[in-house]
Amino acid sequence: MKIAEIRDLSTADLKERIETEVKAYEQKKINHSISPLDSPAVITKSRREIARMKTELRRRELEENKK
Repeated sequence: MKIAEIRDLSTADLKERIETEVKAYEQKKINHSISPLDSPAVITKSRREIARMKTELRRRELEENKK
């Protein structure tokens, strides 16, 4: 998901998406510890995607507090 797509989401959708992605990320980590994934880079991509979404959410919170 690109940053432009993340910015287009509403705050509620963004929170829901973060929650879903975190659950998927944790499941990938568990699966990888049991039997290695074909591409462990998927875990890194998921972690970065979550960070992008959390950063956008935090930016919105700070923007809200300024008003």
